[in-house]
Amino acid sequence: MDNTTIVFSMFLIFSGAAVLSTVALFTRQSLLVAYMLLGMILGPWGIAWISDLRQIQQIGDIGIIFLLFLLGLNLHPQNLLHMLRKVVSIALISSLIFGGLGYLVGNLFSFTQGESLVIGAAMMFSSTIIGLKLLPTTILHHQHTGELMISVLLMQDIIAIVVLLLLHSAGDGGFSMKEGILLVLGFPGLILFAFLTERYVLFKLFSIFDRIQEYIFLVAVGWCLGMAELARLIGLSDEIGAFIAGVSIATSPIALYIAESLKPLRDFFLVMFFFAIGASFNVSYVRELAMPALLLAGIALLVKPAVFRLLFHGAKESTHVSWEVGVRLGQISEFSLLVAYVAAETELINLSASYLIQAATILTFIASSYIVVLKYPTPLAFSDKMRRD
Repeated sequence: MDNTTIVFSMFLIFSGAAVLSTVALFTRQSLLVAYMLLGMILGPWGIAWISDLRQIQQIGDIGIIFLLFLLGLNLHPQNLLHMLRKVVSIALISSLIFGGLGYLVGNLFSFTQGESLVIGAAMMFSSTIIGLKLLPTTILHHQHTGELMISVLLMQDIIAIVVLLLLHSAGDGGFSMKEGILLVLGFPGLILFAFLTERYVLFKLFSIFDRIQEYIFLVAVGWCLGMAELARLIGLSDEIGAFIAGVSIATSPIALYIAESLKPLRDFFLVMFFFAIGASFNVSYVRELAMPALLLAGIALLVKPAVFRLLFHGAKESTHVSWEVGVRLGQISEFSLLVAYVAAETELINLSASYLIQAATILTFIASSYIVVLKYPTPLAFSDKMRRD
């Protein structure tokens, strides 16, 4: 940090988060909202007690990696393949619809064609973090709801990787043959490597040393971060690598223990992630971008649930499940923030377009969290009955 030590920054973040989280719970808000608001208050566009966000953003990104790793740990490979086959068309059709609507909004408010395309791309995705953090997994209905959501989110993540690769290539002046080969061969190659390593190395190590909990914890963290880094090196995303790492050991007898032991670590990093989102937003753009941001947020909050409801109902899901999945996916994504950052860095969009995407995303994070917590069972539900369902 520029003027503060990392310890003092951690003190400000976690003490402030504890205070605002208390207020959030009394006012029936998601804790994630409290973390973002704290970032806006303490960050460089607020009172600037924490002015250098690079280190916090890097630490926060680890939270997404652990979230996807834990997600993979709870998905048996056969169930995952079955669900993916079911939602491929849903993910593709919905992405085209939302991308088109975002593009139209960009044109409506006089952004350039390139900026409108990026705004449309940002609208294609729903938030993995919001969806999973607010999803109970205690009964069969919500396990099925979770499987549907996870399958859509995974397909969206794959689409997001392609979009980010295209943005990088456009900024660098073109799409190289090497990048194309890595994209086509890297994903199946990474899956094969993960499952072979799990079968012939990790399974044997876990079987021999399963009584030494510290060792299991270290191997799990190392496997998660190692696969994330390997995925990044071959042109995929850290998150995809971590997810594959989790799925590869989902059938292990100690997968449940690993998942439980890593949850506090995941939550620590996610606090940092959402703090960095709030702190990175320049509030001076609020007046200029209020109307387009509200329109994009309204599309995500109102149109996305309706579209997903129709698509899932057409896939023979019940009306209740279709609506619930749609509402839980009714926001913009952390991947959308990454689209905004990358497009701005490569000068494909200006700062106004970047902050528009950020503003709309933050609005949907806040509103969607509130809607889901109020309407459906979540770990943060307001009554014991809702928490049990």
